[in-house]
Amino acid sequence: MRTDTIAAIATALSDSGIGIIRVSGEEAIPIVHKIYRNKKNQAVLSDYHSHTIHYGFIIEKNGDLIDEVMVSVMKSPHSYTTEDTVEINCHGGALMMKKILMTVIEAGARLAEPGEFTKRAFLNGRMDLSRAEAVMDMIHAKNQFALKSSIKQLRGSVSDKIKELRKKILYEIAFIESALDDPEHISLDGYEERLSGQVSYLLKELEKLLESADNGKMMKEGIRTVIVGKPNVGKSSLLNLLVGQDRAIVTNVAGTTRDTLEETVNLGDITLHVIDTAGIRSTEDVVEKIGVEKAKTISEDADLILYVMDTSIPIDDNDKDIMRMIKDKKTIILLNKSDLDEVVDQSSVADLLSEITKKSISLYVSSEMNYEEEKQQDENIHMVKFSAKENNGLDSLVGLIRKMFFHGRISYDNEVCITSSRHKEALLETLDSMNQVRASLENGMPEDFYSIDLMNAYASLGRIIGEEVGDDLVNEIFSKFCMGK
Repeated sequence: MRTDTIAAIATALSDSGIGIIRVSGEEAIPIVHKIYRNKKNQAVLSDYHSHTIHYGFIIEKNGDLIDEVMVSVMKSPHSYTTEDTVEINCHGGALMMKKILMTVIEAGARLAEPGEFTKRAFLNGRMDLSRAEAVMDMIHAKNQFALKSSIKQLRGSVSDKIKELRKKILYEIAFIESALDDPEHISLDGYEERLSGQVSYLLKELEKLLESADNGKMMKEGIRTVIVGKPNVGKSSLLNLLVGQDRAIVTNVAGTTRDTLEETVNLGDITLHVIDTAGIRSTEDVVEKIGVEKAKTISEDADLILYVMDTSIPIDDNDKDIMRMIKDKKTIILLNKSDLDEVVDQSSVADLLSEITKKSISLYVSSEMNYEEEKQQDENIHMVKFSAKENNGLDSLVGLIRKMFFHGRISYDNEVCITSSRHKEALLETLDSMNQVRASLENGMPEDFYSIDLMNAYASLGRIIGEEVGDDLVNEIFSKFCMGK
């Protein structure tokens, strides 16, 4: 680990009321002391108490004044990095912050790498890796759930649970090893039954964590949502309605949208990563044909498809092609233009879809689900009456998305929620190792086999909190952080 003194701008590099330059390391206080003067033109920062803030000035080598500032002093180990840390609170503005940063660097600091302050906090033992990752998740949170989840993870919700599971696994490893080393004093008689109960508990807890992973990641990053439909059915109008502004061009000319448009949309506690695509139809236009193929390709990777239908025109072969394309995807069919005379009703759409999917289709008509009791109801495809022009049906759409993806609720107040792909991968490996332990128990294998797989499970969980990771992974994680964090 490098222990030299680092510095970076910790606030946004833009015009603002206040800007902060953060300095951390063994020489942080002496370095800032060189360029800081108080009102009496004298100051010894090392004499100041930790966690105090002082009024003064930052000056250049020649004695010229750069800015009047407030300087915060935080002494080791009671700081974010556990090192001596000084934060210079200056007037905001990119030029001012850059000038003070360069003055700090000329005085002996070096420019911090991305995430290096948090990396030092991790390497110095102030926080584990899962909490460090939560710092960046909190900065990039797109909705209330993501923010709340990252705050809980920063406070230890994930790491506490992982440590609890590792403690139980470690106890079993230690017991087996002790019994094998000292069989005269430690007996393994009846141990298989006790271990089997512990394994069942651990498997249940791992499965519970993994159940939260897909929804947690989706809530943090947003549901990848693709809008599809024939040309001129209201796809771009839907996007504009969701975004709240005219993001897409809307005309009466079919085929106006030739390429994809992407936007992130917050609908209360739900975030959608929305992609508007070209209208899908048979065409000889070379450019439009490329857009149609791209729409079909993007739809394959969607978490959710919003299939917009114009109920004022008859169903044709293009609709049937789209229905075949979306039959195995989570789809909401928006029966758009409900403000116009209806040519196609929900029953005819449902009948055609049932013929294609071999399952019955439900109609979502209000804020509550109204399903007919049928054995082969398709839980992936639903319909909503909609009018993008008159903004009717949006509440029903949001309620249905919540029902489809989050079982009608978005609340993890009393639960540990996994939002990281890295954590999910480690949990899957742990689950596999624990299943191996269970298989060994069922097959009456020697205790050595239990110990090997338990050790693998212990190591996999350790990767989540940073106790079983290499330098390359640590560097990769922190390289995604912003410069001053």
